[in-house]
Amino acid sequence: MPSDIPVSLPPCPSGRHAGPGRPRLFDPDAALERALEVFWQKGYEGTSLSDLTLAMGISRPSLYAAFGNKEALFRKALGRYLAGPAATLAQALARPQARAAIAAYLHAAADMLSQPEHPAGCLVVQGALSCGEAGSVIRTELAAQREASLQALRDRLELGRRAGELATDCDVDALARYVATIHQGLSVQASSGATRSELQAVVSIALQHWPDP
Repeated sequence: MPSDIPVSLPPCPSGRHAGPGRPRLFDPDAALERALEVFWQKGYEGTSLSDLTLAMGISRPSLYAAFGNKEALFRKALGRYLAGPAATLAQALARPQARAAIAAYLHAAADMLSQPEHPAGCLVVQGALSCGEAGSVIRTELAAQREASLQALRDRLELGRRAGELATDCDVDALARYVATIHQGLSVQASSGATRSELQAVVSIALQHWPDP
């Protein structure tokens, strides 16, 4: 069952609603940022409505009015995560050479996963891994997001293979899964307390096994 123990996040301005037709007395953008931090720290099912309202500084009626239910709020928070902290990973894959792109991807992941400004680990990797039946929709959605990330790796590596940066018989799918596995392992290590330098050392070793063309 979700815990009702509040997380240690500073409250945002008052969440009281000013009434019909009047502006809300809280900043929805700041409230969503705080919701993201809670979900990131505790996962979807581990986050209670009490956690969310306390961190966001709003009442349950205000939460429902502004964001919908918990599932809808998580989806909005996930979108913010993908467009914000996780955007550096997609940007890294735009590097001109396949090895440079994958190196940038993994180094960016190590940096992002271990920044002290936000919870450690990856929301997409860990956000719903322990969900029960009540969180099955979110678990499925995050699994689809991980598959989309894997496909982006496949596409980038296939471009590298066609450009002669990888052997013509390179198993692009297996290599993409290897990179994804390293990324997911970094997330677990970060959530267990691994430092940035420790994660970057793992990336350096992983890149030593890059296949020659």
